[in-house]
Amino acid sequence: MTHEEVRALLLSFPGVEDGVSYGEPSFKVAGKFFTWLRPKLDDSIVVHLDNLDERDLLIEMAPDAFHFTDHYRDYPIVLARIAHVDPVWLKAALWKRWRKVAPKRLVKAHDAA
Repeated sequence: MTHEEVRALLLSFPGVEDGVSYGEPSFKVAGKFFTWLRPKLDDSIVVHLDNLDERDLLIEMAPDAFHFTDHYRDYPIVLARIAHVDPVWLKAALWKRWRKVAPKRLVKAHDAA
């Protein structure tokens, strides 16, 4: 994927706006943190997961696509290299995250549409 494709994907989610966090591109939904891009960390996007085991499995299965730094060691977060991550997987993982952080009314409106 390219940066433009990832940005377009992120902005396709209802209520998502772009901004800057920690000096890098970030995305929020209704003012709540959704995710951010980490160009300085192997040109990656931050993906929130359900648990650390899921992260370890992803890294084991596709080390060219997934990694993490010591900063994220204790968090269920994986860094997905934009150039190597499967777009279908990324979209599904981001939808899961969106549903967790988006306001209930926004999720309900999306589901009804």
